[in-house]
Formats: sequence, C-alpha cells, structure tokens
Amino acid sequence: MDERFADQTVIRRMLWDSETWAFVGLSDNPTRTVHGQARLLQERGKKIIPVHPDRAPVLGEQAYASLAEVPVPIDVVGVYRRASAAGEVVDEAIKAGAKGVWLPLDVIDVAAAERALAAGLDVVMDRCPGVEWSLRHRR
Repeated sequence: MDERFADQTVIRRMLWDSETWAFVGLSDNPTRTVHGQARLLQERGKKIIPVHPDRAPVLGEQAYASLAEVPVPIDVVGVYRRASAAGEVVDEAIKAGAKGVWLPLDVIDVAAAERALAAGLDVVMDRCPGVEWSLRHRR
C-alpha cells in the first residue's frame, strides 16, 4: 500500500483533531463493521452522522441519504462501502467540503484517494479507525 495513505501524522490528526465523522453506509445493523466503528468513535466523543439511503436514525443520531444533505461541516467521511463504490463517495466528500476521507480495511481505490489528496483532503486508506485508535492508547 502507498504510504501516503497510512501517514501516521494524518491518522493522528484525523483521530484526535476531528469532531464530526459522517459514516457512509451506516445503518442500524449492529452486526456490521461500520456500526461498531461508529459506536466506538461516538463513545470517544466524536459526533457521528449516519449516511444511508433509508435515513433511519442510528446510535441516536439523525441520518441523511447523502453527504450533500448533511447540514453541518464534516471533518472525516468514513467510506464504508465496497471498493467499487468508494470513488463515488470520495467525490461526494470532496463536493461536500469534508476535510478528510477514511477508507477502512480492504476498501481500496487509489485513483479516488489521489483525487481527494489533490483536492486538499487528508486521506487514510486500508486502515481500521478502531485499531489505529487502540495503537495510540489514547482514550
């Protein structure tokens, strides 16, 4: 993996300095990885925003069908979709004015990540936020 997408300074900044994470693909299904990651970051003080077509509230938070509908600034977009759909989500994150995108384990789209970098966003790819948080022992 290209080390540009696993930069430790960027990972720390996204984990510690961010306030609002929009999780694309977050539904109220607690068996999904995205649900656990959103809950973990919520428990660590992050504002989470579910983004899912069904718009059902998740973890006590109002959901939106798309990033364009989110009415507050977004620090990080968690791209919890298949890699084949990641590029579209990254492009939406750029248009929405997000500060960064996080593509979790096995969600790899180098072209989309490069577009995000070119647009000035922070990018982490093929990393798990929960694992990265635990590695830094900051709670």
